[in-house]
Amino acid sequence: MPKRSSKPRDLNAMAAAIVGQATDEEPAPDPYEGKNPAAVELGRRGGKKGGRARADKLTAEERSEQARRAALVRWRTPR
Repeated sequence: MPKRSSKPRDLNAMAAAIVGQATDEEPAPDPYEGKNPAAVELGRRGGKKGGRARADKLTAEERSEQARRAALVRWRTPR
């Protein structure tokens, strides 16, 4: 796995770091420090919740209807 660089992730952060170094100001703390790099890269931890949250909002009838349609399509197509 390649090593991650310590460079800022966007141009604005890079520009702020350059100006800070040029004017001898205290650099801003890294907002990604202490966070899981993989989770930061994905933007979330634990995956998406959309399908599960949508299913939780459905009534029993709606879930049954969707399952029935899915089964019909699944068994209709030859393999």
